Amino acid sequence: MKLVECVPNFSEGRKAEVLDAIAASIESVPGVRLLDRHSDVDHNRTVITFIGPPKAAAEAAYACVSKAAELIDLDAHEGQHPRLGATDVVPFVPIQEVTMEECVVLARELGQRVAHELGIPVYLYEAAATRPDRVNLADIRRGEYEGLKASIANDPDRAPDFGPKKLGPAGATVVGARKPLIAFNVNLTTDDVEVAKQIAKRVRHSDGGLAYVKALGLLVDGRAQVSMNLTDFARTSIYRVVEMVRVEADSFGVEIHSSELVGLIPQAALIDTAAGYLQLDKLLPEQIIESHLVALEERSFLDRLAEGTPTPGGGSAAAQAGAMAAALVAMVGRLTVGKKKYKDVEHRALAIVQKAETLRGGLEAAVVEDAQAFDNVMKALSMPRDTSEETAARAEALELATVRASDVPLQVARSSAEVLGLAAEILAIGNRNALSDAGVAGRLAMAAVLSASLNVKANASGLTDRKLAARWLEELRKLEDLSEEKRIEIRGLLKDRAEIL
Repeated sequence: MKLVECVPNFSEGRKAEVLDAIAASIESVPGVRLLDRHSDVDHNRTVITFIGPPKAAAEAAYACVSKAAELIDLDAHEGQHPRLGATDVVPFVPIQEVTMEECVVLARELGQRVAHELGIPVYLYEAAATRPDRVNLADIRRGEYEGLKASIANDPDRAPDFGPKKLGPAGATVVGARKPLIAFNVNLTTDDVEVAKQIAKRVRHSDGGLAYVKALGLLVDGRAQVSMNLTDFARTSIYRVVEMVRVEADSFGVEIHSSELVGLIPQAALIDTAAGYLQLDKLLPEQIIESHLVALEERSFLDRLAEGTPTPGGGSAAAQAGAMAAALVAMVGRLTVGKKKYKDVEHRALAIVQKAETLRGGLEAAVVEDAQAFDNVMKALSMPRDTSEETAARAEALELATVRASDVPLQVARSSAEVLGLAAEILAIGNRNALSDAGVAGRLAMAAVLSASLNVKANASGLTDRKLAARWLEELRKLEDLSEEKRIEIRGLLKDRAEIL
């Protein structure tokens, strides 16, 4: 699969409702997965990382630029970090089966679309730049929003690559294509920001420092900070940068207090850092135990389910069915959002997507949790019972393990019942072309409720605490009754909307 990473930076780090709306606009695009969201109050800036196939990534990038333009006013913005726009910068990064040239095309097409449809001036940078003086982001951003606002109309050197020669409250946006970048900050044991500025000057490449390092000195949370972008960690490693900052800080009589990673980092960069500090000149990837664990995890869930072991078993399968149902609900919701025909229900469809994704996360976690919980039951069953004390200890441990082993499928039943309700709702209002998908979601959710219920009932039969067992059974009865009502509702909706039985 072709995969592109996109790391838009937004000039907002304080208003959660604004950032939630921007994140939701990204997640509304099918095929895109939001990986990380990092906000800084002092910088008043948020960095979001998402990944997806090229066309989907470009669509998500446009969606978040549009949403940010709607919600962020640069005339009212203050923060430590330099910025030009509501969406300050949008880089595309080739990750898998994608070339830099393809990312350049994505960047230029997005720039044209943002300029044409949103009226936002766009500048191209890094590999997508059309002029040598615009390869470096810092050169484009010099003077920031206020400086650009005063000069864009009259200074030919400040004319955008696309869009009008004037700024609105959304400012301008810089779009480009680049290699993976590590955003890395080092906090010092001083509040003297001039010290951080001097260290940044000595470290950054543009002033004779380390190649592939950009740096600024800032004051963040009352502490001087050297804020850096490492543009090629393979050529200038993190540990080399940190040691240079340490040496320069020592010349001012200060030390490194802590460091901070903004967004995501390639695993290779961390391995390189460990090898450098430990002087492991011959460290190989296969010597790292997690690399073997990843290989094991890549076995399909069905392969593990088919093994002759007690776990994963029926409880995990029920959770997986519920998670699949939630994923389908989210898919239908995303196929509804952004379509003119369904404009009136877009807000509700987006809310359904967000709720379905939350439920999916819990159900996916339950796939593992159910297996772990049942493993604890097996451990309790294997405890010795040669004496009365051992027998009592075993009984107590078994009771506790059984309760936990029931909590997981009980929550799966609850969550799957919620998914079933969402499936009925998105079936009623969602994209007609995806009716069968919503129907499958409903039937999978129904199966998950009934399957998880079987696991709880099996555990309840052996529980010593009969009052607790009775409460479980009563809740299950209500969940099953409610689910049956939703099943009938879904069947009726399918018949009414598409004559599918």
